[in-house]
Amino acid sequence: MNGDQAALKEGFMAFLSLFDNLSLVQSLTSCDSNESNSIPLPNFNALNLSGDASEFQFDEFRDDNKEIKKDGALRDALSQLSGDFGRESMLSLQRFFRSRHTPVISTGSLKLDLALGIGGLPKGRMVEIYGREASGKTTLALHIIKEAQKRGGAFQRSWIFLFWLKSVLINIPAGNSLHLIANMKTGYCAYFDVENAMDPSLAEAIGVNTQNLLISLPDCAENLLCAVDTLTKSGSVDVIVVDSVAALVPQCEIDGSIGDNKRDVQARIMTQALRKISSSLCRSNTLILFLNQVRYNSKQSQAFGHMDEVTCGGNALKFYSAIRLRMIRTGLLKNEDKVTGLGVCVQVVKNKLAPVMQKAELGIQFGRGFCRESEVLELACEYGIINKEGSNYYIEGKIFSGKQEAERYLAEKDGVLENIAMALRTILFERKM
Repeated sequence: MNGDQAALKEGFMAFLSLFDNLSLVQSLTSCDSNESNSIPLPNFNALNLSGDASEFQFDEFRDDNKEIKKDGALRDALSQLSGDFGRESMLSLQRFFRSRHTPVISTGSLKLDLALGIGGLPKGRMVEIYGREASGKTTLALHIIKEAQKRGGAFQRSWIFLFWLKSVLINIPAGNSLHLIANMKTGYCAYFDVENAMDPSLAEAIGVNTQNLLISLPDCAENLLCAVDTLTKSGSVDVIVVDSVAALVPQCEIDGSIGDNKRDVQARIMTQALRKISSSLCRSNTLILFLNQVRYNSKQSQAFGHMDEVTCGGNALKFYSAIRLRMIRTGLLKNEDKVTGLGVCVQVVKNKLAPVMQKAELGIQFGRGFCRESEVLELACEYGIINKEGSNYYIEGKIFSGKQEAERYLAEKDGVLENIAMALRTILFERKM
C-alpha cells in the first residue's frame, strides 16, 4: 500500500470514528478479514489513485425495473381513483391549471391592477375587501362587476334569488316575456345586498348592466351562504359580491331577543360555510368578493395604547381569501371650494399570487366612481404614451395646458381614453406574460 492509499484509509477510519455506534465501527473496520458477519467495504489496496479525478466513475443507484414497477403502480392507482372519484380527482399541476397564467378580472383601475401584480383579481378565488365606512368598498365592487360584464359570457337560462322572510327561489325560463335578466352576451354577476344600501343609480353611472345583475336581499346568514355555494357550483356567475360580512345575521339571532349573548355564532357559521364554498371554487371560475367592516379591540387598545383593527366574521375569511385589500380614506377631492370626491389608498395586505404590501392611490368621484382619466393620464405620461413638457400635455398632436384640460379632453373625446388604457395594459401586463 503506497502513501496516498494509506492516507485515504486513515482518513476514512477517522470519519468512521465519529459514529456513536461502536459496534458498527468495529464491524466496518474489519473489512480486511473474511468474517461473514462483517460489512464489506471497498478494497483500499486495489484503489488506483494515480489517475485524474475526472476519470472516476460513480455508480448510479438506479434500478430501472423498480422504476418501471413504480410507474405501473402509479397508473393503476390513478385508474382506480378515476373510477371511484371521477377523472379529475388527480391531475398533474400543468394539466390541472391548463395554462401558465391565472385568468383575472380587472378592478377597473390600472393602478390597482398594477399593485395586484397579475392585472386584476383571480377567478376561482375568494377576495376580502375591508375598511372603514365610506372608504369606497362598494364602488370598487361595482367596478369589478362592470369589468366582468364587459368580458362577456352567454347563458341560456338565468336565476333570480329573492330572500325575504322565507327563502324563495324563482326560476324564469330564458324565453319568458317576464324574464328580468336579459339573455345578452354579458357576464352574469350576483350582488347580495345584506346592508340594503346598494344604489342602482350609482351602479348605472359606473357602467354596470343592471339587467344582468342578480340582486339578493337575504333574510339570514345561513340562507345567503347556501345561495353563494349554489351559484358557485353552477359555474354560470362570474362575480359574486357579499356586502357585507359584518351585517350577516345568524338565524338564532333573528329568533332570539335583542341583548341575547350569541357569542361567536357568526364566526362559526362563516368557518363552516367557507369550507364548502372553497371546495366548490376548485371547479369554478367564479370570483367571490366579501366586503367587510372593521372594528377596534378596545381591551388591547387600553393595554398597549394603540387601536388594534379587527375585521368581522372571525379568522376563517382571512385564511381562505387569496387576496385581501384594505381601503383607507386619505382625503377629499375638491373643485375650488366644493368637495367632489374622496382620495383612497388601497393596500394589498395579502396576495397568494404576487408580491404583497403594494399600494395604489385612487380618486373616487361622487356619483361616478374612479377618476379614470386622472390615473390613465398619469400612467401614460410615466410610460411615454403621452408627452409632457412642463404643464403642457401632447395628446394626438394637440397641446393641452394643464392637467384639468387634458383630463377633460380624455373624458369627452370618444375612444381616446380606451385606446390609451389598452396601450397601457399591453405595456404593464401582456408584455410581462
